[in-house]
Amino acid sequence: MSSLDPTLITFLFYIVAMIAIGLMAYRATSNFSDYILGGRRLGSFVTALSAGASDMSGWLLMGLPGAIYLSGLSEMWIAIGLIIGAWLNWLLVAGRLRVHTEVQHNALTLPDYFSNRFNDQKKILRIVSAFVILIFFAIYCASGMVAGARLFESMFGISYSTALWISAVATISYVFIGGFLAVSWTDTIQAGLMIFALLLTPLVVILSFSDLSQISIALDAARPHATDIWGNLSFVAIISLLAWGLGYFGQPHILVRFMAADSVKSIPNARRIGMTWMILCLGGAVAAGFFGIAYFQQHPELAAVVNANPETVFMELTKILFNPWVAGIVLAAILAAVMSTLSCQLLVCSSTLTEDFYKAFLRKDASQKELVWIGRLMVLAIALLAIYMAGNPESKVLGLVAYAWAGFGAAFGPLIILSLFWKRMTLNGALAGMVVGAVMVIVWKNVWGDTGLYEIVPGFICSLIVIVVVSLMGKAPSKDVTDRFEKADQLYKDSV
Repeated sequence: MSSLDPTLITFLFYIVAMIAIGLMAYRATSNFSDYILGGRRLGSFVTALSAGASDMSGWLLMGLPGAIYLSGLSEMWIAIGLIIGAWLNWLLVAGRLRVHTEVQHNALTLPDYFSNRFNDQKKILRIVSAFVILIFFAIYCASGMVAGARLFESMFGISYSTALWISAVATISYVFIGGFLAVSWTDTIQAGLMIFALLLTPLVVILSFSDLSQISIALDAARPHATDIWGNLSFVAIISLLAWGLGYFGQPHILVRFMAADSVKSIPNARRIGMTWMILCLGGAVAAGFFGIAYFQQHPELAAVVNANPETVFMELTKILFNPWVAGIVLAAILAAVMSTLSCQLLVCSSTLTEDFYKAFLRKDASQKELVWIGRLMVLAIALLAIYMAGNPESKVLGLVAYAWAGFGAAFGPLIILSLFWKRMTLNGALAGMVVGAVMVIVWKNVWGDTGLYEIVPGFICSLIVIVVVSLMGKAPSKDVTDRFEKADQLYKDSV
């Protein structure tokens, strides 16, 4: 490929810009709190868009359009479930978590919050929750690596292994340098790129048809039931798709954005911005896959790549329909989606290893500078593990994301919700619920996966029940624990 290729130039400019932002963030990072939580000074706009961008990974521009292209609008139930779940997460969890984590001895990570919330002197809850984060984030990070590699492989005709390393290095660079501020600032730009690409691409696909009636004819010819939102889905299948929304309550890379907001008063405005962005992006992703069916039915000579791997539908439409300069910008949105989620996942893993293992057990008196550099080294370590796990070129993005999403949703979702609303919850209840949720996801996936029920459903329900039962069976929490809960609860009520 020529070095003067417009798409390549656009891509390189984008990557250099992200690294430059990382260098700017480096100058604003003076301690470990800055590196992993931005010093809790994100405004509502950055909080909203960084939460959205970190949530919507490569699956938004690859997995979801691919699923719609393959099955039609019946796959839209995922988007509906996500919108409901995200709105409830903003409404019920965001503000409360911002206040509670600060009251609970200024907790910087979720394991830190759990440990302080339940006065976990033996640090068992901290260790177990940290392990859950590392296990499922290793899978999640691998999905980001796969999506990035697929993009570079498709764009530049290079081998999967080479593409994997290029996309990984692009992301690792600015996370390593700038930490949380770099991730949040770049996420905001990346969110803008994503919504631009997702609104523009389906519009251009529609305009490529000389007569809109041709779209309906092509859809009927390619997928007769593409417009049927019910499709041939069973009740269990619809519940499974909607259940993706349950995952929001337990995703560390999204929850940490709430923890980093400058004030609980910023949350309502952030919710409005974030939900508007999310609805438009999901609508664009669905539309790209849906109208892609009609386009490739009309142009079967161009459909070979998409038919071989439906997750490339957005990329192929962009390369075919846009001027190379515009295509470079639009396709950079896929890289933006991948980088935004992968970067914050790497940072959460790094903060967990540094704060919840290194500082908690190895170097309690470590200096702030030492912790920042250990955090950077942990970014590299987790990235190398994810690259190894992503080595299989047959990996499917949506499948990897679904597993990790369910793991976090079931292990942490009920725990987060009840810890913010129920002061009678106990340490043993929290520990039992988290373990049962995580184990149930793994067992269900590997033993009863053929039932068609998404593993987050039994995992979430079992975790919720176990937390309540074990908490009520045990001794009530100490006065110190309930006093801190009541203080945080009152602070939240006074601020809204």
